[in-house]
Amino acid sequence: MLEPLRQGLPPLDLATVSSAASCALPSRLEAVREARQFTRMTLGQWDVGDRNDDVCLVVSELVTNALRHAMPCPTALADEQDPPVRLHLMRWTARLVCAVRDPSLEGPVAGDSEDFSAESGRGLFLVDSFADSWGWHPLAGTLTGKAVWALFQLPCAPVYAE
Repeated sequence: MLEPLRQGLPPLDLATVSSAASCALPSRLEAVREARQFTRMTLGQWDVGDRNDDVCLVVSELVTNALRHAMPCPTALADEQDPPVRLHLMRWTARLVCAVRDPSLEGPVAGDSEDFSAESGRGLFLVDSFADSWGWHPLAGTLTGKAVWALFQLPCAPVYAE
């Protein structure tokens, strides 16, 4: 169900982004709450229809995965000036992308799909269930690591006749 994990974003013209926001996240598990609050505040300013809860859930899962699995040692990185985990939100007219950047070169791995009663290991299954598509790709240029992204289709704004 989750293969292939390594896939690039579908074609999106970055020049047509109508809104964008990002925030650096400290390498502490409390950052998940901060990411959720940042997302809820940002989406409150954008018209994303009824996708707020879906996006916030997916952001929580992506940030949790980055902090748990992509950080060499969370306590060693907690005092860095430039936190290595970053959340990006980008909105187009009919699409929203949330992406979490982390320093790991390894792709995300889905947990055991057979045990849905487990307390952990279902994050990517939730992402797959609530986002319209998702994937990951290695970063290029001077950045190292990867970005794990999720795409949400948004309802088109109504057209009003005058």
